[in-house]
Amino acid sequence: MNQFKLSVVIPACNEEGTIAPTLEDLQKALVQEEIPFEIIVVNDNSTDRTASVVESIVERDARVRMLTRRPPGGFGRAIRTGLDAVSGDFVVIYMADYSDHPKDVVAYYRKLEEGYDCVFGSRFVKGSHVENYPWLKLVVNRIVNKMIEWLFWCRFNDLTNAFKAYRAEVIRASGPFRASHFNITIEMSLSALIRKYHIVQIPISWSGRTAGVSKLKMVEMGRRYLSTLAKVMAERFLIGDDVLAERLALRDQESRQALSLEERVQSLERWRDAFVIQDPVPPAAGHQRPATTEV
Repeated sequence: MNQFKLSVVIPACNEEGTIAPTLEDLQKALVQEEIPFEIIVVNDNSTDRTASVVESIVERDARVRMLTRRPPGGFGRAIRTGLDAVSGDFVVIYMADYSDHPKDVVAYYRKLEEGYDCVFGSRFVKGSHVENYPWLKLVVNRIVNKMIEWLFWCRFNDLTNAFKAYRAEVIRASGPFRASHFNITIEMSLSALIRKYHIVQIPISWSGRTAGVSKLKMVEMGRRYLSTLAKVMAERFLIGDDVLAERLALRDQESRQALSLEERVQSLERWRDAFVIQDPVPPAAGHQRPATTEV
């Protein structure tokens, strides 16, 4: 257990009221579980004290990093920036507004350890817990997610939620991502789905924000979600064979690279062992070693 490094990407735009408890609770949970991790906070053009709050945490914990984006901003652009910087084996997208729960990050990690490629959390299955979800957004969420379920004939019912976990190779095979805003949530999840990765859905907890302002504008996002749905549907139904072929090619390439690296390590170990100078055999009893003189 805990042999894989976890990378958590947190996009943050004007979250000075929630970013500190978000990071502190997450750090505490991961340290308690002894999970090796890095946290990458992407400061997405914040105009409040978000940057300074994160900097104070970075100074205390080198496992936390902050990347600062320049305009244009956008939730999707911030996530893409974070994904470009990850170094872990597992990747989790986590919200800065204190809505996601650290215990679910641990649950995601454990599921990936079991061998799954992706873990999709759902707020709408047995065992989940949701607090203070705005009723209008809830209605729209259920309609959109049900439509996506029908379009892709899948069992996952919360695909628009950003809080998910992926193996790093899934991110590499499914990208590069193009969505600039909240539509990246379905671009990432559906891209993994159409590549037939091994995905599990588990119940999660979610709490409505208590500070700051939501950045999701439903009217503006409509056309962007439709654009992303059209893109992924075209990939699935028109060039699905090419998509799967590229996934398999990437897997084979990474397997060969890993094997080559292992062979080089073994070669270096053999070379090291061949040149190790063993201690001479100790002299027999009654014999003295000849004296040496330093010059």
